[in-house]
Amino acid sequence: MKRTLLVLLTLVLLLAGGLVARTLRFGSRQVSAEPADPFPVDAAAAAGRLAEALRHRTLAASDGLGADDAAFQALHDQLVAQFPRVHARLTHEAVGAHSHLYTWKGSEPDLAPVLLMGHLDVVPAEAEATWSHPPFDGAVAEGYVYGRGTLDDKGSVLAILEAVEGLLAEGHQPRRTVMLAFGADEEVGGQDGAARVAALLRERGVRLASVLDEGGPIGVGLVPGVAAPVALVGVAEKGSGRVELTVRSEGGHASMPPRQTAANTLAQALVRLEQNPFPPELRGGTRALFEYVGPEMGFGMRLLFANTWLFAPLIERQMAASPSTNASIRTTLAATMLEGSPKPNVLPAKARAVLNVRLLPGDSLEDVRSHVRKVVEDERVELVVEGDEASPVSRLDTEGWHQLQRSIRQVFPDVLVAPFLTVAATDARYFHPLSDSVYRFVPVRMNREDLTRMHGRDERLSVEEHAAAIRFYAQYLRNTTR
Repeated sequence: MKRTLLVLLTLVLLLAGGLVARTLRFGSRQVSAEPADPFPVDAAAAAGRLAEALRHRTLAASDGLGADDAAFQALHDQLVAQFPRVHARLTHEAVGAHSHLYTWKGSEPDLAPVLLMGHLDVVPAEAEATWSHPPFDGAVAEGYVYGRGTLDDKGSVLAILEAVEGLLAEGHQPRRTVMLAFGADEEVGGQDGAARVAALLRERGVRLASVLDEGGPIGVGLVPGVAAPVALVGVAEKGSGRVELTVRSEGGHASMPPRQTAANTLAQALVRLEQNPFPPELRGGTRALFEYVGPEMGFGMRLLFANTWLFAPLIERQMAASPSTNASIRTTLAATMLEGSPKPNVLPAKARAVLNVRLLPGDSLEDVRSHVRKVVEDERVELVVEGDEASPVSRLDTEGWHQLQRSIRQVFPDVLVAPFLTVAATDARYFHPLSDSVYRFVPVRMNREDLTRMHGRDERLSVEEHAAAIRFYAQYLRNTTR
């Protein structure tokens, strides 16, 4: 007995020692970066140009309604007038109905180009009368630019153009070609904009060194256990699709119901799917997030994330408790549409449910089909699965990643940089076939309240934050094109 206890004690001590040793080796992944060279920005003037861009109601076509051609043309006319060097020195191509591709030719054309992206379209503004400043007035007040599109995503587009215009004024000549792609239908899928740009580049045989699109912000208080702001760089995004379940029956009068109706059968299927979700998995962008922020935490949390081989189930259980973090560790299914009988006293001849599916990178639409069929286990339930697959996970050992990480740290020295999984869709997904370094980042500080303003009420961007974003894009271009 004593020998057994001694062996167990030895094993426990060895395990504890191994855990501590791994924790001590779990060092910071933040790069050291020299301060960026000064880049002059007239913050007030830049805010005014952004405010003017917000006054154009550039709503993408959707739900059978066409886009406002005049609004998109007026916005383009404004950009031509306000960024004369960009439009004189860069090659411009119109793509689709309202999207644009700019090319700033480098002195060494054999180098793979870098691509910066953004989108010109915005979502509608609900309850406009409740906004502090009307969403399409482009008001500059209390140190902020107010309006639909400041954060998503005209702020990024204008900041990129401001940076390029300023670099041209300095006489900057890139060694590497720079491309700018501004879509006009990102909010409704990007098929006419980003998808066409990506197809055009593929036809020309272009291979991109890196891609930078909208994505995660500089999160202030968004990562528990980390006091410093964290630049959340999306390295992958979830796929999006729909699962349609249909059950058919003879129908009839509700006063003489059969033992089970089409609605009952469908309801049982939905309950089974809710009770049997996809398993959680700490992988890809989510695992990478903890590999980058874990070393910046206290010893207890460092111990946890340095030893995910042992503690992954515990971490997954904690993350599954919150909808926001649960979405980053599993493929999700959510019932969003239900259809049955048109009258309360008529049995439905057809009951139908539509579920929104968000695919974790590594899972496929075929995996969803197999999971649903196995869980429902009822041949009376017809199944249709369609949508877009999840993106690949971009590499973190490329020059593109190192230059992005360095640029962020140069302009925002108090900020940590970490990869993460983007749970929403962006135009960047169309460019993974052209580069293994596709990243999603908005160089703007945001807290939880700011995040609710995106697609919500009182969307706004600080005048100073906009100026900082311009400095970031200028430094990023300096680093990637020298």
